[in-house]
Amino acid sequence: MERLPAVFFAHGSPMSALGGDAHATALAAFGARHSGAKGILVISAHWQQSRPLRVTSWDRAPLLYDFGGFPEELYRIAYPAPGSPLLAVRVAGVLEAGGQAVRPQPDRGLDHGAWVPMKLAWPAATTPVLELSMPFATPEELFQIGKALRPLRDDGFLVAGTGGIVHNLSRARIENKDAPVDPWAAEFDSWVAAQVAARNLEGLFAYRSTAPHARLSVPTTEHFDPLFVVLGMSFPGERVETIYAGFHYGNLSMRSFSFSI
Repeated sequence: MERLPAVFFAHGSPMSALGGDAHATALAAFGARHSGAKGILVISAHWQQSRPLRVTSWDRAPLLYDFGGFPEELYRIAYPAPGSPLLAVRVAGVLEAGGQAVRPQPDRGLDHGAWVPMKLAWPAATTPVLELSMPFATPEELFQIGKALRPLRDDGFLVAGTGGIVHNLSRARIENKDAPVDPWAAEFDSWVAAQVAARNLEGLFAYRSTAPHARLSVPTTEHFDPLFVVLGMSFPGERVETIYAGFHYGNLSMRSFSFSI
């Protein structure tokens, strides 16, 4: 079986779910090229939970509208993807074999960090989608979770982390999606992209002290942390494909990329 990519998706604002921009077009094109997965496993910035890890184990994936103050049409969006208790058992088995304790979670829906990029990339909602919780952990520990997930990529799973390279909502100019990009955000985003391309894990693990404008770009770590899980899922020597690079609202990075053979 062909090894499927490990992906980092920027999910952006919930408004991204409405599509109609270059980011949405890029995710749709990526999804069209990678439509044969037997399951998609998502690690989202919006499901941080203390250990043990949790994996959703429902038959049908309900949605969480975990945001407020947005247009009513966002709360009417449906994404009726199936879940799969059987695939959840497979995910749990792989994680446990990698030394990661995990429990089934039968009563949590997909948060918008998961369903927004899934809807953009795979709008038909026919592939089973499962979500894995993300613990409060160091970059090195998150990397090890990703490393434990590697066998899934050779077993028909596409595995994706979703968040954002630059995510500082206090600085986002939400009145203008196409606002000029702040230089500090562009510099940090470019630095991360270069370190990912070079697989400079040591520098990335220590990004808060080594990267330019790190604390301004990542005031809280939850949107950046899925990157380390994705890095762990990547195999040495794989190439990095940029799915999309750009910004919304002046400094919200929408950079999305994948690792593949």
